Amino acid sequence: MTDEPSDHRERADGRPSFSRPEHEAAGRGLGLDLGTVPSRRRLLTLLGLGVATAGLTACGAGSAASSSGSTGAVASGSATASASASTGSGADEIPEETAGPYPGDGSNGPDVLEQSGIVRGDIRSSFGTATGSAQGVPMTLELAITDLVHNAPLTGVAVYVWHCDREGRYSLYSSGVTDQNYLRGVQVAGTDGVVRFTSIFPACYSGRWPHIHFEVYPDQASITDSTKAIATSQVALPKNICDQVYAQPGYQESVTNLARVSLTSDNVFGDDGGVHELGTVTGSTTSGYTVSLAVGVDTSTSPGGGQLPGAPRGG
Repeated sequence: MTDEPSDHRERADGRPSFSRPEHEAAGRGLGLDLGTVPSRRRLLTLLGLGVATAGLTACGAGSAASSSGSTGAVASGSATASASASTGSGADEIPEETAGPYPGDGSNGPDVLEQSGIVRGDIRSSFGTATGSAQGVPMTLELAITDLVHNAPLTGVAVYVWHCDREGRYSLYSSGVTDQNYLRGVQVAGTDGVVRFTSIFPACYSGRWPHIHFEVYPDQASITDSTKAIATSQVALPKNICDQVYAQPGYQESVTNLARVSLTSDNVFGDDGGVHELGTVTGSTTSGYTVSLAVGVDTSTSPGGGQLPGAPRGG
């Protein structure tokens, strides 16, 4: 993947607006998220409120994830991720992170959330008039959403998930897949506060730790307005599992990219090593993996939405 210069301008809402959205996500690497407004945690750091940060100096492929061995089927994530996904209890507040320049929620160009068919569990294929599918190692994503104020599952919330494909491309934006909308979907949480998506394991593109984006909305009716998201964050993937997946055909470039970044050097997870966002993973390359994360939402505070506090997210 060849680096190419970022070609964008700042929108009024603080997110970058790309004049050439067909630029490949994989080509921009670190610029994907450095060009966006910092997260609430990072703002507190800049204000000197004691949040520890880590430099962006490349530290090789080190990770905070514990290893289960080269063929181990289970990877341990953070203490948060170890909370029961079936109950959604025991979660810490999920850090607010940038949605990045390719959200597809209408805040920066395309709006997949306006399309009929976006509420679905299997996001591997495009829907509507698009017919393409994303190939890769199977992955199930489970997010348990908890209301921290009432210490109870957030029933009825709508969770929008999106991530890059095996080649590091984002549908709707990246060259070659602008006519696709795969690896994007919404699920509505039941009484247990849990949502599940069937997908493929995402690539590691240049400059970013492997991750999955998500936004939490109060209900399904709210998803057509990106300003109504009550939480915006990312799931970090454990290194030992990434190593296993990236040894499979089609992920060759991810091996090189992963070797150049770590959880502590990543521009999103680096301030705390992704301690509250590191997923717990079970499975194997043959049977597929299940990635689980407990997501705590403080419903008593205004959401940061990946933006500076008080700044509009746009829509």
